[in-house]
Amino acid sequence: MLHDGDLQALGLTLRLAAVVTLLLLVVGTPIAWGLARSRAWWKGPVSALVALPLVLPPSVLGFYLLIAMGPEGWVGRLSQTLGWGLLPFTFWGLVLGSMVYALPFMVQPLQNAFEALGERPLEVAATLGAAPLDAFFSVVAPLALPGFVSACVLTFAHTVGEFGVVLMIGGNVPGLTRVVSVQIYDHVEALEYADAHRLAAVMLVFAFAVLLSLYAWQARARTRAGIGMGMGR
Repeated sequence: MLHDGDLQALGLTLRLAAVVTLLLLVVGTPIAWGLARSRAWWKGPVSALVALPLVLPPSVLGFYLLIAMGPEGWVGRLSQTLGWGLLPFTFWGLVLGSMVYALPFMVQPLQNAFEALGERPLEVAATLGAAPLDAFFSVVAPLALPGFVSACVLTFAHTVGEFGVVLMIGGNVPGLTRVVSVQIYDHVEALEYADAHRLAAVMLVFAFAVLLSLYAWQARARTRAGIGMGMGR
């Protein structure tokens, strides 16, 4: 059985992943759309910046985020000016750090989905008099639904499994910043291997179930698309 501390860490982790996924869906969609549609010089640098968390060690990213959120950092000064206080070692500090770290997992699947659509759907929508925003929500979004699903699932799952960034930014405050990965680390550090094994097994089953569901959904979506194309011929 999981201890109360384990259940508390699980609840906090799922809450963090849900909030990060929702916020990144709002923030990442226009970024992905701009990258998919643009041919400007800035596309390369912005794409590299978005993908940077994939290659940076989490401790490096967490360190610079911690400096930026500190009392002398620009994020820290802004948050204090707005009356929010300092973000390190708070839940919303974890949210901001996790958003930066998970950004490529939201943007890249969406960008690929948008690029795969091509220009034809938007051209047809424009000839029918649809405004750009209306065309996006009525044409692009439904066609790119598999990309949205993949992006949200991968972002959620990745946030659940974070360790280095959340430990640097949030520390280890029970009920506030102690997520599952940190809780497992605490169990191992205290030589509580049985407790670590139970919690790690839960996360292993969760990760496998999420990825299996995603792949099964993608396979069904491809099958439905193939049937639809066959019927249209």
